[in-house]
Amino acid sequence: MPTKGTHPAYESGSPMASTNDLKNGMVLNIDGQLWSVVGFQHVKPGKGPAFVRTKLKNVLSGKTVDKTFNAGVKVETSNVDKRTMQYLYKDGADFVFMDSDTYEQIPVADTTVGDAASYLLENQDVIVATHEGTPLYVELPASVVLEITHTDPGLQGDRSTGGTKPATLETGAQVQVPLFLETGAKVKVDTRDGSYLGRVGS
Repeated sequence: MPTKGTHPAYESGSPMASTNDLKNGMVLNIDGQLWSVVGFQHVKPGKGPAFVRTKLKNVLSGKTVDKTFNAGVKVETSNVDKRTMQYLYKDGADFVFMDSDTYEQIPVADTTVGDAASYLLENQDVIVATHEGTPLYVELPASVVLEITHTDPGLQGDRSTGGTKPATLETGAQVQVPLFLETGAKVKVDTRDGSYLGRVGS
């Protein structure tokens, strides 16, 4: 007679989490597929039970879906291995990273790297998250320092308006910077939304 608690789905002791504990980057196992949480919002309607609206990204296909959970329900999570890796170079559609401890090199598809590519410089350290050897996502530092490779000369005008102009960074990303900044200046950029945080150096 089978003993209690040997349900095949839970033999591996899959960790569970409440939808109240969701975090960006958490990986959920839904019907055998892995989904990474890329956004969530707790909603408390005037009537009816609270719920959590989530945006989930399929770890393998990269497809994103919107899914709603009742607040407090249990969801199955998957353990994610996060390691510090150094970005080496781009090889076709892949970005090649090296494990800082083992020197093992792994290719990560550009669809997995996503928007992080806008702020990646060679030899930069980032966190690469994997599940059973499959890269899930790349986690950047909160801010990076990059050089402006092109921006039009600022117009001397009314500075009190706090005007900005577009600037192209050495990674190819575009950000809005104050009018007084010139090509060659180094700037600090928020990697979460691409906003300008300040000038670095003289």
